[in-house]
Amino acid sequence: MLDGLQYRLLKRISPGEPGHMSGAAYLGKSKLEMQLGDMLGDLSGKTVIDFGCGEGAEAVELAQRGAARVIGLDIQAERLEAARRAAESAGVAERCLFAKTTDERADLITSLDAFEHFDDPAAMLKLMAKLLKPDGAVVASFGPTWYHPLGGHLFSIFPWAHLLFSEKALMRWRNDLRDDGATCFREVAGGLNQMTIRRFERIVEAGPFRIERLQTVPIRKLRPLHSRLTRELTTAIVRCRLRLIK
Repeated sequence: MLDGLQYRLLKRISPGEPGHMSGAAYLGKSKLEMQLGDMLGDLSGKTVIDFGCGEGAEAVELAQRGAARVIGLDIQAERLEAARRAAESAGVAERCLFAKTTDERADLITSLDAFEHFDDPAAMLKLMAKLLKPDGAVVASFGPTWYHPLGGHLFSIFPWAHLLFSEKALMRWRNDLRDDGATCFREVAGGLNQMTIRRFERIVEAGPFRIERLQTVPIRKLRPLHSRLTRELTTAIVRCRLRLIK
């Protein structure tokens, strides 16, 4: 009964999709620069894997920044084809490979906007470890995390809505908009694993990596409130550098 009441309230508040997850913040800007800051370091002569390369914008930029070889990995064939075209247009196709899998080892793996979507983040870290040279590193950024005001992505029709309404009510509301048969947060397009900052730290600590650097970048308007105690609620994105444990 409560789920039904919540569903009807959601329908009244937002009969259509909210427009806050458009990605327009990156238009005309370097997503690598905005999300990773100085975490990348010098790429000269390095082999870099862009883990979840999408249509190749970041892989192309990695090549333009001096990487000797860039391997873009993605599971969607149409995105890989678009990435190949992007590399060709940018004049870096000879240094870029786009594929679903690779046996090559890299000096560095980059991952943007992914750890909050992986169905099994621990398994992805183990896979990344296998793709790295012994002295390799992972540079990642992700967010919004689960306790961010918009941490529910599509489900955050207003700040923290994903925490106030039940998953069942939110899925019923969402499935009126998208007919793909998803029954829970993990099954929606892209998936949502309800990643928090502390959960990410624990997953890393239990795996093949150690955290070399981790930054919780505050939401601009909440910067005065941002601290170790409030970071789950006030962090815009998490950026980190992970080093293989020797």
